[in-house]
Amino acid sequence: MRAGSLRLPLRLGRRYPAFGLGLGVVGLWLLLALFAPLVAPFDPILQDGTIALQPPSPAHPFGTDNFGRDVLSRVIWGARIDLQIAFLGVIFPFLIGTVLGTVSGYFGGLVDTVFMRILDVVLAFPFLVLMLAIIAILGPGLASFYIAMAMVGWVSYARLIRAQVLVLRGADFIVAAKSLGFGPLRIMFRHLLPNAIAGSIVFSMSDAVLVLLNGAAVSYLGLGVQPPVAEWGVMVAEGQGFITTAWWMTTFPGLAIVTLALGFSLLADGLGDMLGVRE
Repeated sequence: MRAGSLRLPLRLGRRYPAFGLGLGVVGLWLLLALFAPLVAPFDPILQDGTIALQPPSPAHPFGTDNFGRDVLSRVIWGARIDLQIAFLGVIFPFLIGTVLGTVSGYFGGLVDTVFMRILDVVLAFPFLVLMLAIIAILGPGLASFYIAMAMVGWVSYARLIRAQVLVLRGADFIVAAKSLGFGPLRIMFRHLLPNAIAGSIVFSMSDAVLVLLNGAAVSYLGLGVQPPVAEWGVMVAEGQGFITTAWWMTTFPGLAIVTLALGFSLLADGLGDMLGVRE
C-alpha cells in the first residue's frame, strides 16, 4: 500500500516533469515544517547577544540575527507559518468562490445579475489595498489575514466556476439529469461541479504563490505575524536595517519565499498539463 502510494507520484513526476519538480520542492518544505523540532539545530526564538550578527559558519550555516538567534532554525520553523498561510489563504476563497460561482452560473437570471453586481463592487477596489484595509479594521494577525483573503480572494474562483457552469449547464448530461427529476443541489454539486472545477484547481496552485507573497508582505508591514514568531516576511523586515552589514538576515528567508513560490508555480504548470487546462 505504501509502495503503491509512492509509485503514483513518481510515475506522474516522470510523465509531467514540472509537476514532479514542484511536488518535490513543496514536499521538501512540508517535511522540514513537519519535522522542524527535529531538524532545526536551535530554538528559533532563543536569544544570545554574545553571538549576534555572526556570518554563516559551520556552527550557524545561515548566520545569526541581531538578537543572536540562529537564522537557519528560524527559516525552518518559519516554513510552518508560511505553508499554513499558503494553504489556508487559498482554501477559504476557493470554497466560497466555488459555491457562489456554481449557484450563480446554474440559476442565471436575477441570481446571476445580483452576483455579478457584487463581484463588480469587489473588483472596483485594488486587491492589495482592499485586503490591507480589512486587516487594518480587524487588527493585526493571521486570523485577520485569512478573513481578508476570504472576503477578497473568492472573486477569481467564482468567475472561473461561473464561466464553466454557463458552458456546461446546457450539456446533454445536465438535460438528462433534469429529465430524471434530480434536484438543483444534486445537479450542481454532483454533475456540474466535478466537470467544471479543473480550471479552479490549477488556478489555486498559482494563487498560492500570490497568497504566500501577500502573507509575507503583510507580515513585513507589521499587520500579519507578530515578532518574535519565526516567519519569513517578519525575518525580512527585521533584517532590512542590516542589509549592508548582515546580508544573510534577509537573503535566506527571501530565498525561502522564492523557492516555495517556485514550487507552487511548477505544480500549477504540471497540473495544467495533467488536466489539460491552460490558464
